[in-house]
Amino acid sequence: LRKVLKVLDDRILVFDPPETNAVASFQRQILPMQGKKTKDIRFCFDRVFDEDCGQEEVYDGSAKALVSHVMDGFHSTVFAYGATGCGKTHTISGSPTQPGIVFLIMKDLFARITAKSDEVDFSLTVSYLEVYNETIRDLLAPETGVLQLRDSQDGMATPANLSTKEPTCAHDVVEWITLGNTNRTVNFTEANATSSRSHAVLRVTVTQKPKAGGLTDTSTSACLSVIDLAGSERASVTKNRGERLNEGANINRSLLALGNCINALCDPRKRGHVPYRDSKLTRLLKQSLGGNCKTVMIVCVSPSSSHYDETHNTLQYANRAKEIKTKAIRNVISVDRHV
Repeated sequence: LRKVLKVLDDRILVFDPPETNAVASFQRQILPMQGKKTKDIRFCFDRVFDEDCGQEEVYDGSAKALVSHVMDGFHSTVFAYGATGCGKTHTISGSPTQPGIVFLIMKDLFARITAKSDEVDFSLTVSYLEVYNETIRDLLAPETGVLQLRDSQDGMATPANLSTKEPTCAHDVVEWITLGNTNRTVNFTEANATSSRSHAVLRVTVTQKPKAGGLTDTSTSACLSVIDLAGSERASVTKNRGERLNEGANINRSLLALGNCINALCDPRKRGHVPYRDSKLTRLLKQSLGGNCKTVMIVCVSPSSSHYDETHNTLQYANRAKEIKTKAIRNVISVDRHV
């Protein structure tokens, strides 16, 4: 095993760099990895984190800015993508000792709300769902069964009868997510002992209205989405059979649909038709990918040569996705008062 990633600075990394160890370099020349020479490919992203970066550093350099966007009335999304076992759920949810993006973004959001509470009235609602085997389930009310997607007037796909809760603090949201995660579909595979078998979508809608009203009441309503995608996987690695194999096939099918949407959005010749309706996941992500939204994509990769192909494919995927340009507009609602 060897490291196949080298971080050059906070924006550039190298995939499969040349060997610096003379013995390893000689061995590589005689027996190239998987019959290939080193690729030595440079990738440039908005921000690159190495394995020594902590949760707060990752959050500060990626999703933190979304709090300001939501407070300004812009829809915002952060989602984690990568192969199974590469750290997506850790990055998004974290642990009690290393809280992830969900906790950190909620803490910042409620701190901003508290700071403005003398001037602005706030209303928040929270929903949490999973996409499992192309069906949608409410993680906060699993007894409701399978939910059907409906397209709303603003272009956002919303499951019918999805339950919502109204939090009063960040702890409420984290508590509900913890509860929801106990209802989320997780199973053992050879690649990951606690493999997420579904995509999880948290949506927090923030509505705000100035307390000092005038002739025109102006309010903003913005949705913050935090998404933990299930990991792409190869059956030869996971050694899945039966139900696990079917789950993996559905995960890969929805991620392929996501990749097709990303390819279409990056290709000017295809932007007239982006195949969002090919999966439930892409319908849910339609606004986040190509609509009225500010979006952060966090890509999780393994530096180990045992994940060589998965890491290479994921980096190529991210390299295409960074070309997507969304057109976010401030979501303002104005109501004239009749005197």
